[in-house]
Amino acid sequence: MSNTEHYTRIVKTTAQSLGFGYCGIAKAEQLDEDARRLEAWLNQNRNGTMQYMENHFDLRIDPRKLVPGAKSVITVLQNYYPEQRQSVDAPKISKYAYGNDYHEVIRTKLKEFLLQLNQQIGSIQGRGFVDSAPVLERAWAVKSGGGWIGKNGNLINKQHGSFYFIATLVVDLELQYDDPFAKDYCGSCHKCVDVCPTNAILENKVVDGSKCISYFTIELKDQLIPDSMKGKFDNWMFGCDSCQDVCPWNRFSQQHQEPGLSPIPEVLNLSAAQWEDLSEDAFKTIFKDSPIKRSKWSGIMRNLQFIKD
Repeated sequence: MSNTEHYTRIVKTTAQSLGFGYCGIAKAEQLDEDARRLEAWLNQNRNGTMQYMENHFDLRIDPRKLVPGAKSVITVLQNYYPEQRQSVDAPKISKYAYGNDYHEVIRTKLKEFLLQLNQQIGSIQGRGFVDSAPVLERAWAVKSGGGWIGKNGNLINKQHGSFYFIATLVVDLELQYDDPFAKDYCGSCHKCVDVCPTNAILENKVVDGSKCISYFTIELKDQLIPDSMKGKFDNWMFGCDSCQDVCPWNRFSQQHQEPGLSPIPEVLNLSAAQWEDLSEDAFKTIFKDSPIKRSKWSGIMRNLQFIKD
């Protein structure tokens, strides 16, 4: 067995031991086709007020500019599908936000991943990224065989569906590369497009971020939600899972086993009235480790009022 094969086996075995549901590897190189798609998306103002999407374009399309000497991009998937559900009268929260902030949970695991690789292989330079740096995670997931991009813009894994976080580890180690996922298994299915409350899902796997409920309830800071969206939120207060909930591939979703993503009791149990009565101090205490804090108490109160009116 060559060193490359041996190291690759170590990478995948270590990822599995850390609880990642999938691990694939692609060659670190510039993403020319994805660069063109991203540029077109930005030029059409699909990012709304998310100005950060326009920053560091050159870094987004080439991981070698993030990690000098990078040779491989390791992609891992972390399942977040919960067994529990919110009470029926609660304003709806996206499933990814049921537990602690996934950035912290997965970042800790990526650091341990790199540490273990250094212990087993030798000195490796690398950086882990989880939805907080200029990395095109979905593109790397496809290039490393993790699945295909659905009509709703989500990565879909044939065995497990789409309720996964995507994280990448860029390293200066040459490894065996997986074949890209070449087939699209969405076929003629149109369920995610039809169910989208705000018609944010367009043709050719394009999602207009400036129309997405997740954008309005999370990313739109210190501004009122446009009146044109009144009555269209389907009771979503933080994020939106409508397109994933109807996806036939998510019938294969299984409960995650990551303790850090276990639901915060209040997320499951607070009624609409209790949310409305929640003080800012209580909000900060209860959700100090939750991604819900991204919207801040003022944003949550705005969202609640909007879906109530």
